[in-house]
Amino acid sequence: MILIMADDMGYSDIGCYGSEISTPNLDRLAKNGVRFRNFYNETKCCPSRASLLTGIYHHEAGVGGMISESDKEITEGPYQGFLNEKSITIAEILKNVGYSTYMAGKWHLGERKEHWPVKRGFDKHFGLISGASSYFELILNQERKRVMANNDQSWFPPESDFYMTDAFTDSAVSMISEHVKQQSEKPFFLYLAYNAPHWPLHALPEDIEKYEGKYDIGWDSIRQQRFDKMIREGIWDESIKLSPRPESVEAWKKQENKKQWARLMQIYAAMVDRMDQGIGRVLYELEKNQLSENTLIIFLSDNGACSVSVEERGLHIDGSVVGQKGSYKAYKEPWANVSNTPFRFYKNWIHEGGISTPFIMYWPKYIKRKRIIKNDYGHILDVMPTILELTETKYPQTYKGKKLVSLKGRSLMPLVHNKTVEERKEPLFWEFNGAAAVRLGDYKLVSYRDKKWELYHLKSDPTELFDLSSEQPELTNEMKKLYQEWACRVGVKKK
Repeated sequence: MILIMADDMGYSDIGCYGSEISTPNLDRLAKNGVRFRNFYNETKCCPSRASLLTGIYHHEAGVGGMISESDKEITEGPYQGFLNEKSITIAEILKNVGYSTYMAGKWHLGERKEHWPVKRGFDKHFGLISGASSYFELILNQERKRVMANNDQSWFPPESDFYMTDAFTDSAVSMISEHVKQQSEKPFFLYLAYNAPHWPLHALPEDIEKYEGKYDIGWDSIRQQRFDKMIREGIWDESIKLSPRPESVEAWKKQENKKQWARLMQIYAAMVDRMDQGIGRVLYELEKNQLSENTLIIFLSDNGACSVSVEERGLHIDGSVVGQKGSYKAYKEPWANVSNTPFRFYKNWIHEGGISTPFIMYWPKYIKRKRIIKNDYGHILDVMPTILELTETKYPQTYKGKKLVSLKGRSLMPLVHNKTVEERKEPLFWEFNGAAAVRLGDYKLVSYRDKKWELYHLKSDPTELFDLSSEQPELTNEMKKLYQEWACRVGVKKK
């Protein structure tokens, strides 16, 4: 069983969801598996990772916000900044029922050693403990040091011939290979958490070269091309409307530095491409060891595309050529708007652009129907219940003497097998840094940082263009009340 997560990758950034970027390995998984048209994450890296691994809302797991600052001082409660003792990870559960558990990649759920992956159920871990990093070295600048680990020891990359995406792939392949040699009688769980394509924009020359000139036509044309491809391939139908380019983004034809802008997206595409190449190497290792038919693979992203400018965050820029070691650039809002086609907004928002992810499930032995695109919506909370059903494992009420928070999602397997499933009656909730939302059936109520609540009917308006809050005040108030009750229950901070 392999769970793969991308970092800061938008909804439309892989080929099988509309992209022009070469992702043949992910496309193969989609072609021979199931894609969800509408699947949700938690709009930010730490919250999504917490909910993915525990099956509960991130506030309930102790990760209501980010971990980088709160982990310096140990506190308790919804914002303590690391996984709490009221939660149990997928790795902890599966380890207790005989699985070997491995992790390669980004953790971002606690900086202190007592919060590292090997303390939360993983037999082996290699990767980045912190959030973002250079792909060629470990330090952004003297004030923003990053931590990598090999199991429970700090690890430092070599001064040359190191690229983080490849290092994570190398580790994942090695873990599978060693498992086959040493523990082939046991099932395994591998969590492969890439940091690609999170900023800074760093890619290998041969990957960058593949996209030379690709983005010279600009963001307006690329975004329309992606949307047209989605329609052709049945991801969306012609009844939906592409959200307009935001006012904060100028038309491509007005740009004076077109080559520089195109270069940013060229490097971003190269980063996604390299991640897909790595996934291909993992697939080859499974095939080589006759494991591919009976290995479930799940792929998703932790949030929508990121619109921030790295420079605006005060990170070090030393003048190096963009894409190379020492440079620290992001591709910024115009290209993030492309990545989140057809939706509005980005990471940190809880509009669809912030919380929508591609979601692929591939398992040849048990998923026989091909090229399936599911209309039903799912949530990152559903991954744990799905894995528990597949492994015939019960979710415990207690762990290490502590009472656990109850699971919040539901298994996706009935949907995957096309069984008749009751419409999801329980509401879903989101909150991060003041952005808030609740989805109830086909309706979604959403607000960005205490601004006016907006109501959308997502079945007819998935790109959230028509606010119905003034037309349906009773439903708006009902859903607002549901949100407020949930926020109180899980301990959302009042702004």
